[in-house]
Amino acid sequence: MNKTRTTLSDGRTLLYYGGRATAEEAVRDHPDTRDLPSTVTTSERRRDRLLDEWVLMASHRQGRTHLPPADQCPLCPSAPGRPTEIPAPDYEVAVFENRFPALAGPGGGRCEVVCFSPDHDASFVDLSAEQVRTVIAALADRTAELAGLPGVEQVYCFENRGREIGVTLAHPHGQVYALPVLTPHTRRMLDTVTRHHEATGRNLFDDVRDDALADGRRVVRTGEHWSAFVPEAARWPYEVHLYPHRRVPDLPALTEAERAELAELLLDLLGRFDRLFPTPAPYIAAWHQAPVRTGRDLYACHLELFTTRRAADKLKYLAGTESGMGQFVNDIAPEQAAARLREL
Repeated sequence: MNKTRTTLSDGRTLLYYGGRATAEEAVRDHPDTRDLPSTVTTSERRRDRLLDEWVLMASHRQGRTHLPPADQCPLCPSAPGRPTEIPAPDYEVAVFENRFPALAGPGGGRCEVVCFSPDHDASFVDLSAEQVRTVIAALADRTAELAGLPGVEQVYCFENRGREIGVTLAHPHGQVYALPVLTPHTRRMLDTVTRHHEATGRNLFDDVRDDALADGRRVVRTGEHWSAFVPEAARWPYEVHLYPHRRVPDLPALTEAERAELAELLLDLLGRFDRLFPTPAPYIAAWHQAPVRTGRDLYACHLELFTTRRAADKLKYLAGTESGMGQFVNDIAPEQAAARLREL
């Protein structure tokens, strides 16, 4: 996997991942010809003193691109008379700084968009295993580079799929956030595993994975290097966690063998999600990685994949108890969800 770096007309970074000849040709022969103004952002962070959590303010994002028609998609390759965020007429995987970032300016951090494929009508599950390996390599590379930026505390890679999730661009893509703070989720999880280690000498991530495998009823798929299971206290109707058998802090720490099996398992799991209902399920695929400077010896890199759809014609909304109090109520038992996913 090769990486070739260039710059968009407003100074933002663009990277091509894949074959060296294709990427170098894209940079050499297809510069960004748009006359874009410099990006102006107003991001800041404010602390909720009662919850001791940071909230990000990004009012400039109100004007971001929202569900454009396919012939105006900014993530497709550029075509004559239709320049996009990707100047080249083709690419394998492309990564660029978000024009409407949630993190920038006084608030710190950085947001990047990861385009999985030049095919506007594809989805992640339509990629080949080789393409997925390129995506994984790109995410690992971005994690390593962004973790080295001043002030970055955590790197979060994720994909949102489906309008029901809130996706504003239909083109297959994910995002990478280089966060200047630890998210509430990560901070709470790290506190829990630290207390568990102090009390037992064991790692809670390992125990959670091993308990699921020993029980068996919540297991969806196992391989040589990875296992996928529904968590015992799943919050979402269909939720699967994918853990490596060898605990690692982040994606850059994976071996080539682990990355190869990961590509196959990702396609398998997303295929199962697509077959849950008559139409493909909306989902969030969230990579949880160790903080840059804290708890790296205890934290376990893993994927949390879930859909907000609970039936063919029903969504799980975060209503009174979930949104108001943070108390989840799940309509589907984890053992039932795992059995259904195994069938598919």
